[in-house]
Amino acid sequence: MNTHIEKLKLIEWITKIQDSQILEKLISIHRKYETDWWDEISETERQEIESGIKDIKEGRTVDHSEVKKLYEKYL
Repeated sequence: MNTHIEKLKLIEWITKIQDSQILEKLISIHRKYETDWWDEISETERQEIESGIKDIKEGRTVDHSEVKKLYEKYL
């Protein structure tokens, strides 16, 4: 099955739908499977990400080349 072709067929079919009930069902399916990764990670992971963003904003970063030099012996 060529998924690209099947997707295009679905798009074409959806653009021609006139029945509002079918559209409502499709929208419901879309919402069910549309998830934000942020909602699926743990509170600890969220806090770590927010901490990293705060570090960046406050200038607490290390240049990539410095990190490469530091860990070069392990690579």
